[in-house]
Amino acid sequence: MISLTPEIMLNTVAQIGKFVLLIAFIILGTEAILYLVLNRWLHSPRALAYMLLAPAFLGVLFLILYPFAFDIYLAFTNMSMKTAQNPSFGLRYGIRNFVNVFTSTVAHEASFWEVLLRTVLWTAINVFFHVTGGMALALLLNRPMRLRGLYRTLLVFPWAIPTVIAAMALRNEFDYRYGMFNLILRNLGLSPLPWKQDPFWAFVSVVLSNIWLGIPFMMVIILGGLQSISQEFYEAAEIDGASNWQRFRHITLPLLRPVLTPAVILGTVWTFNRLEVIWLITGGGPQEKTDILVSSMYKAAFQFYRYGFAAAFALVIFAFLLIFAIVYIRVSGGLKGVYE
Repeated sequence: MISLTPEIMLNTVAQIGKFVLLIAFIILGTEAILYLVLNRWLHSPRALAYMLLAPAFLGVLFLILYPFAFDIYLAFTNMSMKTAQNPSFGLRYGIRNFVNVFTSTVAHEASFWEVLLRTVLWTAINVFFHVTGGMALALLLNRPMRLRGLYRTLLVFPWAIPTVIAAMALRNEFDYRYGMFNLILRNLGLSPLPWKQDPFWAFVSVVLSNIWLGIPFMMVIILGGLQSISQEFYEAAEIDGASNWQRFRHITLPLLRPVLTPAVILGTVWTFNRLEVIWLITGGGPQEKTDILVSSMYKAAFQFYRYGFAAAFALVIFAFLLIFAIVYIRVSGGLKGVYE
């Protein structure tokens, strides 16, 4: 086993520093050349704007577009552990991979439709409680009160903790003998629950964990939207005799729609792909009964080494989320306020 001596750590930091400086030098040099070409040779009036956008464009190109294009290529290959050195590319391999996603087992024994149903249930429950819980807390914190800043800080705390750390801590709290939740149940005179042994309670455990982790994000987003609503609307409604519910329904919700639409879409996408909570708390078990689509895809790629199949699986997940986003935006009309 290699020990981390101060010399090794200093050498590692020095190597990382050199790499970062090299990247920075390449970016600055590229921007300078681009500015000279656009300004001096092409005489573009937007040379400075293009120069400032160039790093972001390169980041999108190499961190998003290239991996996405490579995933499409991989989906049309027969790449697996056996063929990793010399994979074959072809339309028939792509068709076979996509057909297998819907007809064969996606990881070990679970079928695609079983995991899809569980994923939809997982996403719907989480997003519902994220939005309702975040809305309730945002409405409470939007009122004048003492120590409001302290309350906001404490409520944002679950979101500030790295998800990996929070999930690993919660995994121990669901232990049958020593976990906090079963200790509380025993002190109340109730029987402990088999959080990790029973499929139902295992699913409940990851849902409760993700609800706790996700409410602060919605609270912050909705609170920002509430603070942007002018008080004149509420004063006029109060003069007209509108009740609290009528003011919430006819003023707060419509004016929050441009804020809630992207927040719900982001929350849905993040929850749909929330691998770390599932993986670190239950590992998809017991018997794959807490697996969602993204955790089954992870197992297909990195436990069963079905790389072409996993790439096609990833594209199917992307298609589901893209269709949801388009339909939700059109049905909710959440972006109308931006364009009108």
